[in-house]
This record gives sequence, structure tokens and C-alpha cells, in this order.
Amino acid sequence: MSSLLAATPTPEAPPHTGGLLLLMDGTAGLLTVAALGIVLLLVLIIKVRLQPFVALLAVSIAVGLSAGLSVTELFGTVQRSTSVSMIESGMGGILGHVAIIIGLGTMLGAILEVSGGAEALSARLLNLFGEKRAPLAMGLTGLIFGIPVFFDVGIFVLAPIVYAAAKRSGKSILLYCMPLLAGLSMTHAFLPPHPGPVAAAGLFKVDLGWVILMGIIVGIPAVLAAWAYAAWIGKRLFVPVPQDMVEAADEAKAAVAAERAARRAAVGGPTDGATTTTTTGKSTVPTQSTGSGTGTGAGSGSVAVAEGPSGAPAEQPPSLSTVFLIIGTPLLLILAATFSSIALDPSTFRSVIEFFGHPFVALTIALLMAYYLLGIRRGWSRKSLETVSTASLKPVGNILLVVGAGGVFGAVLKGSGIADALADTFNDVGLPVVVLAWLISVVLRVAQGSATVAIVTTAGIVVPLVEGQDLSQAHLALIIMAISAGSIFASHVNDGGFWIVAKYFGISERDTLKSWTVLETVLSVAGFAVAALLSIFI
Repeated sequence: MSSLLAATPTPEAPPHTGGLLLLMDGTAGLLTVAALGIVLLLVLIIKVRLQPFVALLAVSIAVGLSAGLSVTELFGTVQRSTSVSMIESGMGGILGHVAIIIGLGTMLGAILEVSGGAEALSARLLNLFGEKRAPLAMGLTGLIFGIPVFFDVGIFVLAPIVYAAAKRSGKSILLYCMPLLAGLSMTHAFLPPHPGPVAAAGLFKVDLGWVILMGIIVGIPAVLAAWAYAAWIGKRLFVPVPQDMVEAADEAKAAVAAERAARRAAVGGPTDGATTTTTTGKSTVPTQSTGSGTGTGAGSGSVAVAEGPSGAPAEQPPSLSTVFLIIGTPLLLILAATFSSIALDPSTFRSVIEFFGHPFVALTIALLMAYYLLGIRRGWSRKSLETVSTASLKPVGNILLVVGAGGVFGAVLKGSGIADALADTFNDVGLPVVVLAWLISVVLRVAQGSATVAIVTTAGIVVPLVEGQDLSQAHLALIIMAISAGSIFASHVNDGGFWIVAKYFGISERDTLKSWTVLETVLSVAGFAVAALLSIFI
């Protein structure tokens, strides 16, 4: 009898039939739930002004219940059991991969910022290219410095250099800020360790080496197209240097200089290795000498002034080769690990390459290099390094929560059967997945403004479309590039980046639409065009 019971097959779990599916079942009902969920997400973010993390989490729960998921499937049970919470697995699955990379990358960018690496880089490039090619130098500065630094931080740090170049030439500030912004935006959209491409790589389970390689291949032509537009609009639309920002930078420098003089008078003169006052955002961080003799930011940017004997800079700014070494090391290690799995047979040598090329290890190595080369070797104390690193992580919490909530949304779409219904429907449309990915990302971007929300939401919708198609890692990376390109399309008034650009460079709303919004659209369309073209052959 027991053998007969053991041989009896376990009946399959019935399909989800609760929620709105009671009124409209099958594929039509699932698609209706998906559409209503996306509309609700946009309403909560745009109209209700709900924080994107809360909006994504609330919509994920609403979509799950509407698609017939049980409370146990969504949240698990209080008692220990075999049931797995869909919310916990979705959140943990993506953050387990993303959080470490974003955290390490953020600290690396902070050390580069506070040490004066950005100023050293831009100054060297400006001297190298000369006055006539200063816009190109600004573009390269944004492109290189944008790899380890968030988009808005890059603006805050590099804006005073743009002011100086535009003021010296007497030309429109657009001629200098737009190439810089194009470089920052390209790296932010296409290259790790920025949260968008890292989150998409985690959802698609693509090695970061492929994302880096395709990001470079797709991003370089895109940024060249954006630079061409920047040169065109910069000559046709004159915007003067914003005097309030210049004055704010001067005031910040004067305040730091006055504080330095007062402290020197109080102690009877300066000593070697004196402290630096570094202002980042709303916080003031005391650090050791950073080797920068002038302020590098205003407003929400960064001001770093090093004190040495007689008030002179204690050290020279970091060399360009040092900055390149720190930024390039993790990229080369990750790429080497990716291609060693293709070019080399399993061996100890290959294992060593893959170990050092793992994103966690590669970024840790780069961060330790920055600690030593830009910090300890130049007079920073260990306490200063800890303070700067800890302060840099404060803005990261919101990004990680939004990315995690996007993972929850994707898990709910998959677990409820909505993802399969979407996959069947989109396959019937006949458009390539890379085109659909870009279109969905564009719609979400234009509707709600956040590039990160557009990427994680689109990835949750698109991942089921590629499951079972046996696509290569390179092809999946190109799909990620299409999603990333769509996420920066037509930045306008619902995007925080729009207002940062407008206010920080003194551009009117109308002129920002003509310059910045179009620049982002050129970058998006050009990036998508390259990704779509390559996807035909890869």
C-alpha cells in the first residue's frame, strides 16, 4: 500500500486564478494586471510623488495579489517552512550581486574626488589639448572621471573647471559643459560600477566583463555623436557663465583660506601634514593634505585646500598616470577574467586570473590602491580615509533600495506568470528583443524620469523574453546596452538631472531643453543604434 502511495504522482499546482483573474482569466487577464501595475507605478511616482523604492514595493505587492499569488508566496510564513518569500528572494537575489560593487565603486570615486584627482586630470588634459580644443578636453575629463564617480558628483566637482574655461574664452558655457555632461552621462548609463548596468547585469546574469566591453564599444560612438551635437549647439546658443556660481566658488575658497589663517594664527604657525577642510554636499570632512591648493567645487560640490608651510600647498596634485592606473586597473582585471574563460583551458593560471578579475576582488584592489597612492602616501591619516569612505556611502542607500525593489518587481512578474504572458505577447509582435527593450525603457524613462527605475523595471519585463533562447553573454550584454540607452532618452522636467544641469550651469529651462534634453536623446539613439546593429552579428 505504501509503495502504491509513493508511486502516485504529485498533482501539479493549479495556475493562479485569484485577484483580478477572477474577472478576466488567461493571458488577457495577466496582461491587464501588468498594464495596470505599470500605470500605478507611474502615478505613484509622478503624481503622488511617492519615493520610488516605496512605489516599486507597493506595486509589486499589488501586482502579485492581483495576479493570484497567495500571501505565503509573497511573504513566506512566520514559522520555518519550505516556502520561500518572493519578496525576500527578489530583493536578496539582486542586492547580493549589486550592493558590494556599488559600495566599493562609490568609495573609490570619493577618494578620487577628495584627493583632487579630477582637477589634476582636467588640468592636464586642458594643457595637453590647448585652448582651441578645450571642449574636447572637458569631454575626455567627463568620460574618464565619470567611470568611478556618480553623474551628479562629477558635475559638482568639475563645474568650476567649466566656469574657468568658459570665462577665459568668453564663449558660451554650453561649448564646455555639454561635452563634459555627455562623457559623464555615457559612463553613468553604460559602464559599471554605476548602478544601472550593474543591476541589469545581475538580473540578466551576465558577467560584468561583457557589460564593460559592450559598454565601451556602444558608448564610444554614442558619446562621439553627442560631442558633435554639443559642438554644434555650443556655437549657436550663447549662455554666459553663471556669476552666482563663480561667486559661490570664490566665497568657498575665501572661507577655507580664512579658516586656515585663523587656525595658523591660533597655533602659532602651520606644521607639516596640516589638515584639509573638505566640504562634500552638506557635510564637512576633515582630512589630511589632499595636495590641491584651490577649491574644486561650489555649492554642493567639493572644496579641498591643502595646508603646508607658509600657506603653500603641501604636495602636488596626483599625477595623471596615477589616476589612470587606479581607474584602469579594475576594468582590465575584470576584462581579463571574462576572456580567460574563453581563451584558456581550465588551469591554475586561469583560476588566478578569474580570482583577481572577479568584480569584488578587482574593485577592492583598486580601492586599496587609491587608499595608498592618493591617501597614505600623500599624508592622509587612516582616520581621514575612514571618514571620507563612510561619508560617501550615505547617498547609496536610496540607490540600493530602488534596485532591490526592482528585483522584487521582476520576481513577482515571473512568479505570477505575467512574465511568460508578456514574453508570448512580445514574441508575437515580431520585433527583436533588443528593440523592445529600448522602447520599453524609453517609455518608462520619459514617463517617470529616473534612469535607475527605468532600467530595473525594464529588465524585470525583458528577462523572461530571453529565457530559453540560449543567447550568448555578448548578446545579452547588448540587450542591457539597449535598456541603458533607453533609460537616458529625453531628460526633461521630471528628471532630477535636468534641474541639476540647468541650475548649476545657469541655463534657462527653454535652453536646457534645446541643449541637454537633445544631447541625451542623441546619446540614447546613437547608443541604441550601435547595440541593435551589433546584435545582428553577435
